[in-house]
Amino acid sequence: MSPLVLILVILIIANVPWFTERLFLAFQMEKGKSWGWRLLELLVFYFLSLVIATMSEIRFSGDVHPQQWEFFATTFCAFLVLSVPGLIYRYQWLAIARK
Repeated sequence: MSPLVLILVILIIANVPWFTERLFLAFQMEKGKSWGWRLLELLVFYFLSLVIATMSEIRFSGDVHPQQWEFFATTFCAFLVLSVPGLIYRYQWLAIARK
């Protein structure tokens, strides 16, 4: 998997919690998802994206370099930045559309 394709896949995964009212794309929430559920979902999807990236790295080089906490802090912040389009869609565009 090329790096561009990997970033696009992670971009899509990062925005899933904001575009759907289903919890983990499987369970329909009757009253909608709260902030807590969305943040939990974002955290789980972050770890899912780490698994996808690790599998891609293993397939490409056959080895994964051990990482320290700085790597995970940086990639989590990057994941949060990639989720901004969904956040803006959910809380700004839909609010304008409801008026």
